[in-house]
Amino acid sequence: MPSALPGGEEAHGPFWSEPGALLEHVPVAVFGLDDGDLVSYWGPGARDLFGYDSTAVLSKPGAVLFADGPRSGSVSCARLTERGRTLGYWRGRLTARRRDGTTFACGFRAFSMRGTAGRSLVMVLASRSDELDRVKTNLAFLDALFETCPIGLVMLDPDLRYVHLNQALADMDGLPIEAHLGRPIDEFMIMSDGGEYRNMLRTVALGGPPIVGALVGTRPRGHPDRDQVRSVSFFPLSQAVGSRPGVGGLMVDVTDREQAILEATAGRRRLALLAEASTRIGTTLDLNLTAQELVDASMPDFCDGAVVELVEWMDEAADFDPGLPLFTRRIASGTILPPPATELVSGVETVRYPPGSVIHDMLRTGRAVSAVVNEEFLARTVLIESRARLLAESGLACVLIAPLIARGTVQGIAMFGRSADRPAFTKDDVSLAGELASRAAICLDNARLYSRVQDISITLQRALLPSVLATSPYVDVAHRYVPGSRVTEVGGDWYDVINLPDGRVALVVGDVMGHGVSAAAAMGRLRITTKALARHDSEPADLLAELDACAQEAGIELATCLYIAYDPKSGRARIASAGHPPPLLLRPDGTVETIDDVLGVPLGVGGFPFRTTEIELPGNATLALYTDGLIEARGRDIDAGLEALRVELRGAPKPLEAMADHILASLLPTPPTDDTVLVLARVHRAP
Repeated sequence: MPSALPGGEEAHGPFWSEPGALLEHVPVAVFGLDDGDLVSYWGPGARDLFGYDSTAVLSKPGAVLFADGPRSGSVSCARLTERGRTLGYWRGRLTARRRDGTTFACGFRAFSMRGTAGRSLVMVLASRSDELDRVKTNLAFLDALFETCPIGLVMLDPDLRYVHLNQALADMDGLPIEAHLGRPIDEFMIMSDGGEYRNMLRTVALGGPPIVGALVGTRPRGHPDRDQVRSVSFFPLSQAVGSRPGVGGLMVDVTDREQAILEATAGRRRLALLAEASTRIGTTLDLNLTAQELVDASMPDFCDGAVVELVEWMDEAADFDPGLPLFTRRIASGTILPPPATELVSGVETVRYPPGSVIHDMLRTGRAVSAVVNEEFLARTVLIESRARLLAESGLACVLIAPLIARGTVQGIAMFGRSADRPAFTKDDVSLAGELASRAAICLDNARLYSRVQDISITLQRALLPSVLATSPYVDVAHRYVPGSRVTEVGGDWYDVINLPDGRVALVVGDVMGHGVSAAAAMGRLRITTKALARHDSEPADLLAELDACAQEAGIELATCLYIAYDPKSGRARIASAGHPPPLLLRPDGTVETIDDVLGVPLGVGGFPFRTTEIELPGNATLALYTDGLIEARGRDIDAGLEALRVELRGAPKPLEAMADHILASLLPTPPTDDTVLVLARVHRAP
């Protein structure tokens, strides 16, 4: 604080208070006494404390400031200056006197200093004793409060990082005080409220109203196995006297009192996990992907590692024999633990469990079981020593095994593991694992059944499509079949090349509307019938009429077919169509012609005649036969698709195989949306 010197000039004294310092909480008088105990410095604080202006006290005896003795001398003043000079520093309490004559107890600090021109002086700091006692009492109370209070006390900065906390709160969090300082609250409290708690504190930090007695469910990082309910109160910290802004708070652990909240919190966590699993598991009909979805949905909230295995039953209808070993096939795995846990869960494909294993115990009851990973578990369940060593070193301390049951049969098992850093599985966890496995089992069984149906359908379709086409020295053929997508892999598109009498060759392309086994079966029926009729040398229009009758008898409601019989001796081709897209003719000079005068009604409609068209094909001309998957696409009509095919056919490479690849790559979307057949036939004249 500024000091007054003799003559009235102002200067900084030896000490002055800074914003935020303790001196701003206690009025402090600063003055100086020279060698004759005369007042030589006088600060504003001294004026407020003693009532003298600087003009009234400078160069006056310091005795006027003390209550004892006459005004011309004071034992108290002499003692203070003598101690200050001889001891260098002295503190004590004396009775002081104000200018109005009132006296008061005052605390003094005196120390010797060397003034200007080599003069020595005693600098004195003085404060009312009652003010000092008040501050000391408050500080002692605060110290005792932070040391002994059983309630958690905390101070956070505006970014909600710990500035100060007491031991009670550190004990609640399970981590030392030093670990908190400077770090955000999110690192110490695991919440399941979607950020509501943090938003509440943020509002208070921005000057919002205080929060009193709010109940919060949490799981401290230092006690990951212990859910807590805390009663919290928070208030914005005052910025008076330059203090830090932020949030102050009190926390009380009321877990025992609020057990119902804990149970509700745990229940919400389980429901949230089940809800998330329901949306993540079964998004496709792919067996392995569905199993991996179960593994991913369980981590890290429920476990640290998981695997899904399918049981390799010799006969699903046979009863489970606990005296026989069990073989499984691992189809999905995952872990958040470091190696060797990754090698443990993903290092095998086929697993053999001996009789008496924990898996046998689970299959015997049909219910999920938990087990501690110890020597007994390893001896009972893991046959291979290297695998047992991996499990022991993986960090997994307990496992939970749940059966995947569908249609009354155990289809597989799901195993979940936790490390020693997490609590062991509880009864509620066993129940939750059973629900997860039950939901996943339905999806896995659907995927498995679909896979079987797909295998059967694909086998059927491949058996019905020609494996080797008929050959002719006068017709070169390149053919392609592209399935639409995984869901619609089995369709009704088909094609064939048939040798006819007298060296003639028949080219056939057809399409049964729809997908699946029924479409594939209808396609096979029409293909076989077409081949039989063609070998009887039927006229194209008559052949389609017979196919139409066959389709009506078989209940095939809608199918298309294009039939071309080529005679290499005459170079002429006889063509008939049942509602199929028209063939294209690429002439040797590069021009492309659409043979569109052969359109007819689809097979299965009945009541309409078919007709045969005859055209002459020049040598080395190329016929393009296809199904609608090549020219139809979402956002593009058939005419535009047909024109695009004409352009690609005109500019394609001359070799047939390269031409077929080029056309498909140019016109088909990725992935294809519908089944597609393309047959390119280059014709030659017989000598």
